[in-house]
Amino acid sequence: MFFVTVFAIAAAAVSASPVKRQAQTPVLSLKHVSNVTSIKNIVNRGQTRINGINGIRAVRPTLDVSSGSVTNKDVSYVAPVSVGGNTWQLIVNTGSSGTWCGAQSSCEKTSTGKSTGGSVSVSYGSGSFSGTEYTDTVSFGGLTVSSQSIGAASRSTGFSGVDGIIGFGPVSLTQGTVSNANTVPTFLDNLYSQGSISAEVLGVSFRPESGSDTDDTNGELTLGGIDSTNIASFTNGTTTLASSASGIFLTATSGKTDSSSGLAVFTTKPTSNFGIKFGSTTYTLTPAQYLVPTAQYSVFGLSSSKYYAWINDGGSSGVNTIIGQKFLEYYYSVYDTTNSRIGFATAV
Repeated sequence: MFFVTVFAIAAAAVSASPVKRQAQTPVLSLKHVSNVTSIKNIVNRGQTRINGINGIRAVRPTLDVSSGSVTNKDVSYVAPVSVGGNTWQLIVNTGSSGTWCGAQSSCEKTSTGKSTGGSVSVSYGSGSFSGTEYTDTVSFGGLTVSSQSIGAASRSTGFSGVDGIIGFGPVSLTQGTVSNANTVPTFLDNLYSQGSISAEVLGVSFRPESGSDTDDTNGELTLGGIDSTNIASFTNGTTTLASSASGIFLTATSGKTDSSSGLAVFTTKPTSNFGIKFGSTTYTLTPAQYLVPTAQYSVFGLSSSKYYAWINDGGSSGVNTIIGQKFLEYYYSVYDTTNSRIGFATAV
């Protein structure tokens, strides 16, 4: 089972504990925009991501505070990131750690940039890119790193409508991606190293789209801590997700897997809630939360006579569950690199 998204957490058993908010909390908004027209393509991206994880290695769990807005792209969030004075719309991703641009137009170094002499190549579950590596001034959420390592794509696939990625995952995920570097510090790593933030903590607030909207600036990233105005309380303990979750859901709701879209589909509107347990806390999604809004059917080419859920089968071996954007739109998430933990909270 997984909730479809580009921004996702592959989960097996991760710890979660509260992170205290610091005194200052500047906010950076995130924008949510739809740049896909095929549900099947979205499902296939998620399946490819799971297969890539299982075929390579198991996923390891990935203050002065600054925050800002990001845009909901219906299946991903993008943020405006300044590189050498130019602004790029980059996918926010905790499942990868490199930062790069140039998917739509050239992103070569500016007058403030400096070549590292290295080449870079990264494959994702939903695409890939390759190019050259350089350092330049990068700004995001009111914070700046003067010598951030950046990939300039000379080739990319799977990134329509966005300029690249800003990665917030563990630095170990950059190992082997740049030819002349063992690992590459992330933007968050560098902010922490230079003292701009007092903890390597990323707080993430997403919100669902309204009606048929596919381009809302309704999300928020907080760098260095959390924004407590977006949360009720955190869950503690370990996360255990049943591999048969999708099958249990379909049995309980009399649904089935749709061959055309790959999503769970129903001939009558389901009334059962869907719950995921983290530690001792079960987070529940109602049908209104896990069903694809009928107002978006025309965007994705779905049949008006059926009901579709943002849920589908992730397989039965290895890592088979992704907690994705459609869950995260209703629950706040925190990625605490300093203490090697992940936390979830009920959003308010």
